[in-house]
Amino acid sequence: MTAPEVDATTPVVPVLRIVRGDPNAEELAALVAVLAAAGSGAASDAGAAADASQWGTPTRMQRGPIYPGGPSSWWASGLPR
Repeated sequence: MTAPEVDATTPVVPVLRIVRGDPNAEELAALVAVLAAAGSGAASDAGAAADASQWGTPTRMQRGPIYPGGPSSWWASGLPR
C-alpha cells in the first residue's frame, strides 16, 4: 500500500491530540507505542478467539440441569450426557 499524496491545499488532521498536560518526548513515544500495539492486534485476535479451546471455560465447571424422571434419575444424573 502506498501513502496518499498530500499537497499544500489538503488540510492535515491530527491523529493524536494532547488535551491537558505537557508530556515530554519519552512520554509521547510510550503513548504512541501502546496505542500502536493495541491497534495492531485487534484483527489477529478475532481469529484466535474462534479457535481457542473450550476446555477451561467457566461454564464447563457448572453442573448441568437435573431432570427428575423416575427411580433411577439420581443415579443417571451423574452419568455423562
